[in-house]
Amino acid sequence: MLHPDLRWFMPGIGIKRWIGVILIGTTFIGFGFAVVILDIYRKAPEVWWGAVLAYLSLRFLDRVVRALIFGGIGIGLVLFGVWGLNKALLRPFVQPGRPILDAVSAYRRKERGPRIVVLGGGTGLSAMLRGLKTFTHNLTAIVTVADDGGSSGELRRNMGILPPGDIRNCLAALSDDEAMLTQLFQYRFSTGTGLDGHTLGNLLITALTDLTGSFEKAVTESGRVLAVKGRVIPATLHDVKLIADVRIPFKSRIRQIRGESNIPEAAGEVRHVRLEPDNPQAFPPAIQAILSADLIIVGPGSLYTSLLPNLLVPDIADAIRSSRGLKFFVCNVATQPGETDGYSCDDHVLTIYKHLNSEIFDVIISNNNFEGQLPEGVDWVRTQGADESSFLLYLSNLIDEEKPWRHHSSRLAQVIIDLYNERTGPLINKDEV
Repeated sequence: MLHPDLRWFMPGIGIKRWIGVILIGTTFIGFGFAVVILDIYRKAPEVWWGAVLAYLSLRFLDRVVRALIFGGIGIGLVLFGVWGLNKALLRPFVQPGRPILDAVSAYRRKERGPRIVVLGGGTGLSAMLRGLKTFTHNLTAIVTVADDGGSSGELRRNMGILPPGDIRNCLAALSDDEAMLTQLFQYRFSTGTGLDGHTLGNLLITALTDLTGSFEKAVTESGRVLAVKGRVIPATLHDVKLIADVRIPFKSRIRQIRGESNIPEAAGEVRHVRLEPDNPQAFPPAIQAILSADLIIVGPGSLYTSLLPNLLVPDIADAIRSSRGLKFFVCNVATQPGETDGYSCDDHVLTIYKHLNSEIFDVIISNNNFEGQLPEGVDWVRTQGADESSFLLYLSNLIDEEKPWRHHSSRLAQVIIDLYNERTGPLINKDEV
C-alpha cells in the first residue's frame, strides 16, 4: 500500500500534470540563474572565497553526481512547496479530520461516476438523491410539474409559473452542503399575511423566474446558489393538469377528478390518470439526459401524482424506451391513502405498464423489512417474493427506522449502485467515496 503522501501521484487525481508544468517553469528559471551563476563560478578561483564556493558546489565530485544531488534537492523542495500550498488552499473546503487527498480523490471519482437520471417527485425522490450524490455528480432529476397543492399550487395560480415545490426539494437534496443555506431555502413561513404556508425556496424560484425571464433559468440559478452537484429539470414547460378517473366506494360510477391535490382527497380507487393537454412537449434537456444515461430510475414517489405525470409526457416515455441505459423501478415501501390502498409491488409496476402500454424496467427494487409503526391508514407494500414475481425483483431492507414508511437514503443508494455494478462492472465503490 502506498504511503499517504505518495498517493498524490496516483492516476486520475489530476495533480501530476500541474506539478509537471511547475517543474518546467522552474527549469526555465533555473536556466536563467545558471547563466549568471556560471560566470561567477568561473571567476571564483581569482578571489579569496573561491575555495569556499568550490567546496559548497561539490566540485570534488563527478559532474553527473553533482547534477543528480542538486536536481534531486530542487525537485524535492518544489514538490514539498506544492503539497504545502495545496494543503493550505484546500483546508477550508475539506471536512475536519478528512485527509485532503481523500477529498480530492472522491471528488474526481464522483465526476467520473455513472450518468444517472431519476424521475419522480415528493420526499421519496429527495431521499434517493441524498444517497446517490455520494457516488456520482452526474445526476439529473426530472420532476413533475403537475403539482397544484399547497405553496406551489398557490404560486402557480397567482403568479402563473410552474410549481416549484418538488424542484425545490430536489435542489436541497443535491446541495453540496445541506447546512444553514439549505435549511434557509427549505424554510416554511408559519405566520404572516400572504406568507403563511410558503417556503422561502419557492419564493426565491418565483423571483428568479421574473428576473431571468424563464422558469428553467431560475432553477439553474437556484442550483448555483446551493452549490448543487447535478441537475434538476422539469419534465415539461407546459402548464399541465392531472386528471384521474376514480371509482367512488359503494357507488357504481366513475368520477373524473381534476387536479393532482384533489385525487387523494377523493378517497376512491384510481383507475386511470392522464394529462391535460394530453400531448405536452417534453423539455429538450430532459430527453437528452435520458438518451445519454447509463442508468434510469423511476421512483420512489406517489404512483399516480408523482411518477405517472412524468411518464405520461409522450417524449419522455419514448426516450426511456429508446435509451440503452439500465432501467430500475424503486417501489414505495408503504401505500399512500387515496392512491394506492392495498397495492402490492406488482400492482405498482403493472399500473405503469398499463399506462405506457409497454414493459420498460430491467429490475424492480422493493423493500422486505416490515418492522416498524406505520401511520394510521398506511400499510406495507409487499411482494410475492423474488421466486414468485413475474418481474426481475431485488429485495432488501430499505426502510428508515425513524420513519419506516420512507426509504433510507444510504441503503437505497447502495443497493442501486451494487445492482448497477453487477451488470456493468465495479465502476464505483462505496468504501472509496
